[in-house]
Amino acid sequence: MKYSLGIDFGGGASKATLLSETGEVVSTSTVEYPTFYPQSRFVEQDPDDWYGATKTNIANILRESGVDARDIVCVSLDAATHTAVLTDENYKPLCNSIYWTDTRSTDEVAFLRENYGSLIKDQVLHEVGTIWTLPQLLWLKRNEKELFPKIKHMMFAKDYVRHRLTGDSVTDNIEAEGSMLFDYNAQKWSDELVSALGLDASVLPEIVSPTDEVGRVTREAALDTGLCEGTKVICGCTDTAMEVFAAGSVKLGDVTLKLATAGRICVITDRPHPDKNVINYSYVMPGLWYPGTATKACASSYRWFRDTFGGDYKTLDAGAEKVGIGAGGVTYHPYLNGELTPYNDPSLCASFIGVRAEHTEAHFARAVLEGVSLSMLDSKRALESLGVNVGDRAVIIGGGGKSPLWRQITSDALNMTFVTRKHSDSSFGSAMLAGVAAGFWNSPEEAVSLCNADLFETRPDACSHEKYLRLYAKYKKTAELLSEIYHENY
Repeated sequence: MKYSLGIDFGGGASKATLLSETGEVVSTSTVEYPTFYPQSRFVEQDPDDWYGATKTNIANILRESGVDARDIVCVSLDAATHTAVLTDENYKPLCNSIYWTDTRSTDEVAFLRENYGSLIKDQVLHEVGTIWTLPQLLWLKRNEKELFPKIKHMMFAKDYVRHRLTGDSVTDNIEAEGSMLFDYNAQKWSDELVSALGLDASVLPEIVSPTDEVGRVTREAALDTGLCEGTKVICGCTDTAMEVFAAGSVKLGDVTLKLATAGRICVITDRPHPDKNVINYSYVMPGLWYPGTATKACASSYRWFRDTFGGDYKTLDAGAEKVGIGAGGVTYHPYLNGELTPYNDPSLCASFIGVRAEHTEAHFARAVLEGVSLSMLDSKRALESLGVNVGDRAVIIGGGGKSPLWRQITSDALNMTFVTRKHSDSSFGSAMLAGVAAGFWNSPEEAVSLCNADLFETRPDACSHEKYLRLYAKYKKTAELLSEIYHENY
């Protein structure tokens, strides 16, 4: 039996999935790592933590599965986009990586909008915001003046880990699109934007396709990880692309809804839909795109609530379920790090409103779940306003989708039926992609049909949907009123 291995690097943990050539998940492993908040608006991760998680995950996989490492034919990695790793000439990181939820670069965003806004919209198909690599790098240039000249190589999260495995220095075209330094029309790094940043073009990696073989596991990496020297490694891709692939989206109109660190609604289309509220990326299948919305603090809102006030998810869900729709009048806006869809505004803050003396932990927990779901309704409406047909059915993915309560709340709020699949995380998508590259399956469509299956559906309740529409009106009105205050005091 032969196997493929997919490894994902998410907002707080890395997950690895070992997939057999017959399409069975043989073993998985998850290892958490920290996110650092050195000061207000700063969000960082240490690239070496990702590689440490990789070593532990692979060791766990090999130990628990009993699979001979010689039978692992191909490896693929994925990670959140925008996350640059800046290294010296020896590929040693010069600093922590700025994570995409970081909002320190608001001044740089304003500068880029004023001076390069039209060029960026034309070449990058997006408006400038703090999530993108370009303004983050400009912030470093302005504020870390001794560090910037030392940059000899720029990679992205998955590419850095893969470099540790193979020694290569490339990235894929979808990852490049997420940097705000890539000219989509010319299909290469933007001469104008790279020049505007004052970055030497030699710093940037070569751009290849996600399924291209880019190297083999080195002797040093084999000793580190337990993989066999010479194991094939492909470039890999971004985490959302792999989640969408894992969910089975292979044709026009397929929809995925994600309740994870960030919340996303992605629809497979045949063209991009440029708009400040939508993130447009091309897909792993040529000619297709997966434009999507983004709620910045989705499951991370619930994790923040748990970590800050204590408890565990099962207990919090049980209390929230007893409270009922509306959380006893408490409303939550999930803008812990500003918000993307539909505001694209880093100055927004999270809030609880409507709090009275009788409210308990359960009311606040319910409010968090409902607030995120109402933000997802915001996202759905933003896509529909651009003529993207979201429809009434989607595959639900992400850790939040494993909660029966949160699934039902979101289904009711959006009036959508959610399909839960046997496997749906990005490491599974990467393992499938590696399997296609290894020749296990002839196409992505065949991989999806043979490796995954539907488990069950979550259907909306019409009466509950009407209640959530009324709550949504309150949610929107209060968000707009609070926005004025946050802009005055930001």
